[in-house]
Amino acid sequence: MASTYDHPGEQAAQDPIRLLAIRDTPLSLDEVFAAVGDDAAGGTALFVGTVRNHDGGVDVDALGYSCHPTAEAEMRRVAEKVAADYPVRALAAVHRVGDLAVGDLAVVVAVSCPHRGEAFEACRKLIDDLKHEVPIWKHQRFSDGTEEWVGAC
Repeated sequence: MASTYDHPGEQAAQDPIRLLAIRDTPLSLDEVFAAVGDDAAGGTALFVGTVRNHDGGVDVDALGYSCHPTAEAEMRRVAEKVAADYPVRALAAVHRVGDLAVGDLAVVVAVSCPHRGEAFEACRKLIDDLKHEVPIWKHQRFSDGTEEWVGAC
């Protein structure tokens, strides 16, 4: 999907991956948004995943995320693929692990590209592939006393 144009600003940056992390501390929208700032970008798309209060018709009280030791390396592999497939000027992705409450930020990803359509497409590809390919697991605890493990990949 990457296009080639005459102006260097229309192309992918040489090293567009600006921030990748898995953290056990609260995430910052400002940090991720700042990381993808680029003067050649005409479009920036940001996705924020939050802990919701229900799943499958059952109230969620709390949840925790855990990850495999290779999770950050897999996150980098996914980010590199997105950066190779789209004219990405800058890319950032941060995922939270540990115990989270309803309303907490679980994941924040952002992509800037020369144009908005490319930014939307690249951001969607990034979050979808992170969810399906990076070994991060969600442990949900429901108000009815049941619990469930959900594999992200």
